[in-house]
Amino acid sequence: MRSLRYTDPGFNEALKLLRRRFSPAAGVEKTVRAILSQVRLRGDEALVRLTKKFGGPNLKPAELRVTAGELGRARQSVSAQTKNAVAEARVNVLAFAKRGLRKDWRGRNRQGVEVGERFDPFSRVGIYVPGGTAPLVSTAIMTVSLAVAAGVPEIVVTTPPDTSGAVNADLLYALQQAGATEIFKVGGAQAIAALAYGTASIAPVLKIFGPGNSYVVEAKRQVFGRVAVDLLPGPSEILVIADDTGEGAWIASDLLAQAEHGQGSFAGLITDSKRLLADVEKKLLSQSRQLRRAGHLAAALEEGGFLILVEKIEDAVAVANEFAPEHLSIVTKNDEAFARRIHTAGAIFLGGLSPVVGGDFIAGPSHELPTGGAGKSFSGLTADQFQRRTSILRFDAKSLAASLPAIQTFSEIEGLDAHGRSAAIRLE
Repeated sequence: MRSLRYTDPGFNEALKLLRRRFSPAAGVEKTVRAILSQVRLRGDEALVRLTKKFGGPNLKPAELRVTAGELGRARQSVSAQTKNAVAEARVNVLAFAKRGLRKDWRGRNRQGVEVGERFDPFSRVGIYVPGGTAPLVSTAIMTVSLAVAAGVPEIVVTTPPDTSGAVNADLLYALQQAGATEIFKVGGAQAIAALAYGTASIAPVLKIFGPGNSYVVEAKRQVFGRVAVDLLPGPSEILVIADDTGEGAWIASDLLAQAEHGQGSFAGLITDSKRLLADVEKKLLSQSRQLRRAGHLAAALEEGGFLILVEKIEDAVAVANEFAPEHLSIVTKNDEAFARRIHTAGAIFLGGLSPVVGGDFIAGPSHELPTGGAGKSFSGLTADQFQRRTSILRFDAKSLAASLPAIQTFSEIEGLDAHGRSAAIRLE
């Protein structure tokens, strides 16, 4: 785990290591391009072949779609605790999502033209939900529920099955409760290809949502233009800004929780307290030893963990805005004031009693957030991203006459006399 102190020679240069811009690895880019091409040309045959090639089951095209029987068995098998957790999260996520939807409006411009906007849900969307050995049940709620809030009628989910060809029952239950209308046993870049280009089994969608590994993210990047995509969320990350009021055990637990996502994850602390930094470092070691994935966590922290000591806590603002963290936890005496100065974080958690896992699982905002520095340009997933905008305009004779001089001037400047004539002819 890297440790940087403001007294170190070259401290400011070392901080530049935290500047990230998404750039796919050459090998990933090439592999994904080949996968997309195979699915585009060979459809279901490529899907089943690639699924088997990358360690999945040997399915037939007819077995790609999750059946009503499988859904029914999932409903019967899940525990009461799972049902309660899914219900609690779904209520919060739906309520939060509905508050963020864009509303139709009408008004008049200076010339009296009636103008406005209309917002309609996409008619068919695709959502990728990671599965396999670690089915992300919470992601089902944090994505599909937003599509439901926006009124999307066709919500297609792709998720990788286990080696036996089954999808985790808890995940299937959550997808049903969230509102998925079709579920397919396909993962990886080939799933994104199927959603974008369509196959005999999976009709193409208009926009693709959801997190995934580097191959899934790269596939979304490459199909952009063929379809719309939400954002390019990669490995999870957390940055904690804390002064001496921070509780070392709590902060360490947050860092370990995000490191649990594995390779490529980032977990860091910025503080002006030597005592807190030393305590967090100690607690990371002691807590990780008690967790089931101790070796996994150690490797993740070795690669993507960092502890930074700044001279004064205000210095953390510039570092945080440059890092653009997916999750930012602020544990300081003046956390609200601090948060107002941060403009690149995906989500901000205020106070020591606000664990990131609360946002990941139940609070309300979607946990699909920008990573890898993309927070400088992208926000997290919101319900309005499932809506498309249409401009509405209505001229009458009076407003057209008032607009005509400007229309004719622009037409003359741009050498487009037919443009000007198309307006003038209506008033002759």
